[in-house]
Amino acid sequence: MNLTMVGTGYVGLVTGACFAETGNSVMCLDVDERKIAMLKRGESPIYEPGLSEMIVRNAQAGRLHFTTSKREAYDHGDAIFVCVGTPSDEDGSADLKYVLAVASDIGEELERLGAGGAGGAAKVVVVKSTVPVGTSHKVRDTIKAKTKVPFHIADNPEFLKEGDAINDFMRPDRVVVGVEHDDAGKLMRELYEPFVRQGNPIFVMDVRSAEMVKYASNAMLACKISFVNEVANLCEHYGASITSVREGMCADKRIGNQFLYPGLGYGGSCFPKDTQAVVQMGRSAGFECKLNAAVHEVNQDQRAHFWKKVETELGKDLSGRTLAFWGVAFKPRTDDIREAPAIALMKRAVAAGAKVRAYDPVALENLSREFPQAERVHDLYEVLDGADALVIATEWNEFRSPDFGQIAARLKSKTIFDGRNLYKRQHMEDLGFTYWSVGRTPVRPRSQKTVAAR
Repeated sequence: MNLTMVGTGYVGLVTGACFAETGNSVMCLDVDERKIAMLKRGESPIYEPGLSEMIVRNAQAGRLHFTTSKREAYDHGDAIFVCVGTPSDEDGSADLKYVLAVASDIGEELERLGAGGAGGAAKVVVVKSTVPVGTSHKVRDTIKAKTKVPFHIADNPEFLKEGDAINDFMRPDRVVVGVEHDDAGKLMRELYEPFVRQGNPIFVMDVRSAEMVKYASNAMLACKISFVNEVANLCEHYGASITSVREGMCADKRIGNQFLYPGLGYGGSCFPKDTQAVVQMGRSAGFECKLNAAVHEVNQDQRAHFWKKVETELGKDLSGRTLAFWGVAFKPRTDDIREAPAIALMKRAVAAGAKVRAYDPVALENLSREFPQAERVHDLYEVLDGADALVIATEWNEFRSPDFGQIAARLKSKTIFDGRNLYKRQHMEDLGFTYWSVGRTPVRPRSQKTVAAR
């Protein structure tokens, strides 16, 4: 099948490369000439494990193409996937200007191509971007205002985790498609059949329900994260351990254990934006989404709650102090620092007068653009030299079993603020560290406890 991806961001590139992997002819369109030039050289503009290799493999096989020509791209695709960004406006609602601009372009090109274009059949325009309910119909109406050429509209939300997106696409839990016409449903089923041979379902439903599935899914996952963080904070007040509480709670099969890990809260390009969009959709309809509003508020407060641990240990005035950060990306296996908890904590540190150093396996280049006040260090242990404390903000695997001797030798004081609960409290106590984590009582060296007792 001939497919067109409009937008070479995260969703467009992963979707296009994975469809090409199963034998489709895919053309990716972007107005950014720099991006297209990179892709034609076999370089991915984003970091995602396995994506660069997949792009090169399919480009060399002649199945994956890149262009800045709208005419070439829209002529190519039997199905045209809209994969452009929907950033948040100031009020939290999704900004649809890019989606609707693409719809206008598609309408103009369909009118130029004439009925059915080169292939004769009506093209299917698939909204892949995460959009508020009703947007796909706005896309449909925008295209119709430009042409009388027949086409079909569909919505096909993505459920990709950054850092594991290729596996999510190639082996999806489910595929959700919203259509208005049986022909569009048939085409989408045919397109996704190779990915669900292990028996997972393809749900074909109405367009508005498909749009809502995406928001409902992300809002539920965000809710689980904020819930466990609130319980963790409650544990701190009562001297309970969130580690034990989580184990006991998650043994209930009705609850499960996914997304119930305490930490610094969610970040990235999806959960913060989508949770706020749900709240704004409710307000637009005259309905208050109180639970989703609280989920977002709890998430944002989690960074401030964690920062109080730093203030308790080091004081509010950090002039002359240096904090070393392990982790900048909002989660491991990605270079995405949008809404990253590390950035929020670094800003608080600088505002308090501290110097900030950071190490991350892949996200330092993005840090230089987002927060240039932070010194970038490209070595896991060198970043610690002379720092007053270590702050762990991302749970990269290489942080899980470090050389604690080096940490102790390089830091001015053996103090760690662990926002991801990577280490066992008893182990840190045995090593003589001052150790703060989430949902657990802090650890202090035995000598400090003795002095305090006196």
